[in-house]
Amino acid sequence: MENIEAKVWKFRDCIDTDVIIAGRYLRTFNPQDLADHVMEAEDPEFAQKVDEGDIIVGGWNFGCGSSREQAPVAIKAAGVSVVIAKSFARIFYRNAINIGLPVITADIDVDEGDILEVNITDGIIKNKTTNTEYEIQPFDPTMLEILECGGVVNQYIENKGGK
Repeated sequence: MENIEAKVWKFRDCIDTDVIIAGRYLRTFNPQDLADHVMEAEDPEFAQKVDEGDIIVGGWNFGCGSSREQAPVAIKAAGVSVVIAKSFARIFYRNAINIGLPVITADIDVDEGDILEVNITDGIIKNKTTNTEYEIQPFDPTMLEILECGGVVNQYIENKGGK
């Protein structure tokens, strides 16, 4: 998987799925409709400010709350390339991997606007703004394959030859 290099959007501890995408927007499964309202409860202009490829860095327990799968869908559809947090709610983590959104558990020191370079294959995160490097647990080959295919469904189709 290629290196990801992008700007950081920093969020607090305990960002729950209602903050990621409010319940009132769950009448649709259209990813772009969800992306238009991602993180609105925390930053009303986030969906308009985030650029394709940007990185979310959260604190402890990112994605807690309900098990709504629309939360990682909204983040990915908004163009976020990876979410890094000190810890994740288990179901959010699984939902993110299932749709091909890389999520990395790491305690890194960043400020909003810093530029990170993330290599999930080798397990390295570099803060290019502060010239700081962090080692992380690299993804195992199966997880990398899922992410590279864009999620579990795509991986299944690819491995079964579309049958």
